[in-house]
Amino acid sequence: MATQPSEQYRNTQQRFPELFDALEALGKASRHAGPLDEKSAQLIQLAAAAAARSEGAVHSHTRRALAAGADPAEIYHCLLLLVSTIGFPSVMAALSWAEDVFAE
Repeated sequence: MATQPSEQYRNTQQRFPELFDALEALGKASRHAGPLDEKSAQLIQLAAAAAARSEGAVHSHTRRALAAGADPAEIYHCLLLLVSTIGFPSVMAALSWAEDVFAE
């Protein structure tokens, strides 16, 4: 399974390294600001990515959740829990994006 950021992400990171350093520091600080473990944090971020209908972020946080110890069943459940909040079509889209990662 690929764990590298997308080409778009890498290209933009090379173009604006100071901005990406700050973004990565902010993400790290927010993950360490409370008691949630990395897997829980990634599942929450996956749910937010799905709610925002961000295909790239769903791909990224699916990979990160798997790397943090989540299994596909947990990822499916995380996304299915959103059906009453973001709607069936949005959940189906997010599931298809997560399945892209499972197929890698």
